[in-house]
Amino acid sequence: MHPAFPFLIPTWKKMQTSDMESNFAVGGATALPAKFLTKKNIVNLFTNSSLKLQLDWMSKHLDCTVRTIEGGCLEKQKTSLFVLGEIGANDYGYALIEGKTMQEIKNLVPEVVAAIISGVRRVIMSYGAVRVAVPGIFANGCFPIFLTLYQTNNSSAYDKHGCLKEINSFAYYHNKKLQEAIQGLKREYPDVIIVYVDYNRAFEWLYDHAVHLGFDSKSTQKACCGIGGVYNFDFINLCSSEFSVCPNPNQFISWDGILLTKAAYKRMAEWLIDDMLPKLQCCV
Repeated sequence: MHPAFPFLIPTWKKMQTSDMESNFAVGGATALPAKFLTKKNIVNLFTNSSLKLQLDWMSKHLDCTVRTIEGGCLEKQKTSLFVLGEIGANDYGYALIEGKTMQEIKNLVPEVVAAIISGVRRVIMSYGAVRVAVPGIFANGCFPIFLTLYQTNNSSAYDKHGCLKEINSFAYYHNKKLQEAIQGLKREYPDVIIVYVDYNRAFEWLYDHAVHLGFDSKSTQKACCGIGGVYNFDFINLCSSEFSVCPNPNQFISWDGILLTKAAYKRMAEWLIDDMLPKLQCCV
């Protein structure tokens, strides 16, 4: 881990009393509420949690801990970094799994971006955040889950890395709209440092330099843990203790077809922190 950033404490099962870092992320959570997505016939099979629920959880935690610290909440937040996301990719991912058209998925973007921006406003207005990092989403067209789901014999559907162009283009579209909204927030809150965190550029860098970084060129799109097909991924037989894991996970980018390996996340984190730290104007 980069020395400037400690590991984050998961805060779901037990409210922490620490005044240090906390983590309110929920695996599989969406930016939009489950009820909203259900009306669009988009189902989240993993959790009903959304961005609002995670922010509510954060609010309860801060009310219980930070506000009790001598000196007050607002003073504490002057040295805090709020990271809001990455969020939104699951909304789109579940829609892709449901077989929604790209236009139907694009129609979700204004709502997803609005939910993210609302969350940023909330941490600024309610908790005096002065540094907020807002990540974009990955180019999911390189992930085994979607490469398997949308596999085609049409070679023009793939880019130089063998990733699906249309799905990756959608990630660029979302990220562009998010960055435009962030620019509006910067004008609205000129005294707050709001940084767009470019997950997609970091991911592209990882792919462009995969071999140099120690990844196997023949396995960049295969799941380390999984079975079946070109990409070692099968919706029926997802990664579990029943399947053998690849003997060299540090040479794989994808862990289970959905998440990346620790090695991939580590390389991305190094790129992101080096890119982000100067923009945050932190003294570390």
